[in-house]
Amino acid sequence: MALMTLFRRKDDAPVRAEARYPALVVMALILLGLILVIFLFADWLAPYDYRTQSLLKRLKPPSFLGGLPEHLLGTDELGRDVLSRLIYAIRFSVLVALGGTLIGAFIGTTLGFIAAHFRGLAEEAIMMLADVQASLPFMMIALALIALFGGGFFLFVAIMGFYGWEVFARLTRGVVIAANTQGYATAVTALGAPARHVYLRHVLPNILSVLIVQFTLNFPQVILLETSLSFLGLGIRPPLTSLGQMLGAGRAYLTSAWWIAVLPGLAIFLTTMSISIVGDWIRDRLDPTLQTR
Repeated sequence: MALMTLFRRKDDAPVRAEARYPALVVMALILLGLILVIFLFADWLAPYDYRTQSLLKRLKPPSFLGGLPEHLLGTDELGRDVLSRLIYAIRFSVLVALGGTLIGAFIGTTLGFIAAHFRGLAEEAIMMLADVQASLPFMMIALALIALFGGGFFLFVAIMGFYGWEVFARLTRGVVIAANTQGYATAVTALGAPARHVYLRHVLPNILSVLIVQFTLNFPQVILLETSLSFLGLGIRPPLTSLGQMLGAGRAYLTSAWWIAVLPGLAIFLTTMSISIVGDWIRDRLDPTLQTR
C-alpha cells in the first residue's frame, strides 16, 4: 500500500525515527492532537458556558496579567469567558472546515470518476463546470449563496462544501485515467468485473494517497475561508461562535483588550500551519520522486 511509505523507505529498509518524524512535524502533530482533543471534549474542557454574559466582568484581562483568577484568558466585551469561547470556537470552526472539505472531496471525487469513466460529453461538461468554478472567486460565490439562501449553520457547511471540489475532480479524473491503463485494472476488467467493482475495490485504494494529500491541502484553506466570512459577519452567527467571529468582534478592542482578537488569531495561525506542515510531510512521504534514497 502507498500509505506504508510513510513508515518505510522505498527499499523497505527501516527508517530512523528522527528521519521519519522531523521536529517540526512532531510539533505540528502534537498541536493537531490538542485540537482534536478540544474538538471532541469541548463540553468537558470549557470551564463556563460560552454564551454566559456578565457585564460586571467585561474586558477583564487574563489572570496571568492581573485579571480575575476564575477567567484564565480574561473576558470579552460582554463579560463572556474567553477560554470557553475559544474552545467552542475551535470546535465549530474545525467542524465547518471538516464538513465542507469532506463534501467537496466527495463531490469532486465522484465527478472525477464519472468524467474518467464516460469520457466524451460527460467529461467535457464536468471539466467545463470545473473551469467555471476555478475562474470565479469563491468568496463572491459564497456571498451570493448566503444572500440568496440566508444563514444557518448546516447551510453554511454546505456552502463550504462547494469550495475546492473542482481540484478533486481534476485530480481524480487524471489519476483514474492513468490507473485504468495499469495492468491490474485491465486484468480485472478482462475477467468481467463490473466498473463499480473495479473502481471501488482496485482503483480507489491505489489513488487514495493522492486524495488524502489533497484533503490536507484543502482543509486549511476552508478554515481560512470560514474565518474570513465569519469575520465579516456572514458565516457562523450568534449565539454560536467561531474563530473568525471572535476575531471580528475583538478588532474594535485591539488597543484596550487585545486578548479578545489575538488569541483566536493565534489559534487560526497554529491550526492552519500545523495542517499544512503535516500535509506537506505526507505528500513528501507518499511521492516516490521526492524520497531520498
